[in-house]
Amino acid sequence: MFECERFVSRLETMPISREMLTTFLGVADSLSVSTTAQALGVGKSVVSKRVAQLEDSVGATLFARSTRRVVLTPAGEIYAVHARRALDALGDGEEEVRALRSALSGRIRVTAPVSWGQRVLAQQVPVFLKQHPEIEIDLHLADRITDIAFERFDIALRWSSTAPAPELVCTPVAQVHWVMVAAPDYLRTHGHPKSPAALTDHACLAYWRDALDEAWTLTQGRRVQRIKVPSRYHVDNPEAVAEAAMAGLGIALLPTYLCQSELDAERLLPVLRQWTPRTRFGTEITAVTTPERLRVARNRSLIGFLQQDLV
Repeated sequence: MFECERFVSRLETMPISREMLTTFLGVADSLSVSTTAQALGVGKSVVSKRVAQLEDSVGATLFARSTRRVVLTPAGEIYAVHARRALDALGDGEEEVRALRSALSGRIRVTAPVSWGQRVLAQQVPVFLKQHPEIEIDLHLADRITDIAFERFDIALRWSSTAPAPELVCTPVAQVHWVMVAAPDYLRTHGHPKSPAALTDHACLAYWRDALDEAWTLTQGRRVQRIKVPSRYHVDNPEAVAEAAMAGLGIALLPTYLCQSELDAERLLPVLRQWTPRTRFGTEITAVTTPERLRVARNRSLIGFLQQDLV
């Protein structure tokens, strides 16, 4: 405990510059003094001097050096995490000050589910960017759950059914409605099911990941029915489910953002419309972020924009 307190005391009293932190993280990421020097546009001696000054300031050896390579020490690995946070906090503070007197600017890193990102979010991002010409957006579409702190995302847009870590902040930004649909040709051939139980006599299509998706939960008021539905086509992409429904392969369970235009044109028809599907993905898309990233004006602006235009 005494050593820890002495280490913290040194951090509080020794001067540490942004250049020292930036240089340290450059070497930590590249594990190369020469690469860092080239990236920063300084000499290798300057890089070595800044790292040495930082090690002296924190009272610890941050790199283990040999003639061939540089690697982080355990202390260096710990300090790198805090150094990144410190630089991020400095950048956020500077932007907050700039935001008081100028337009929003800077980069927002966003991740979102593939199908919703393609069909909904990708139509809204250009509108937001036109409103804020000095903002950049890096959009990554993926159905996996990302660690937003580790992967340095500002905002993760996720299905509301995904339970976030308690330290994260969740803001609903879009409602998602689910429907059962089928192609007219399929229904002419196989008939309309009259009840949830009748689905067992039909080929059914759903976004499929595991055995849980072989049963559909349908609600009508207080009534709840869970039906194990037959399917000979299992696919982990909802766009492919919509294509299969259009091809007449069966009754599909889809979010309306994937099939509303087909419903409007009657290329797909609703099935059991008096029953509401309840899926494990939930009925909302939520914006998930850390309290620190939510304090950044550009991130709050994007979340507010999505709430206004998508809900």
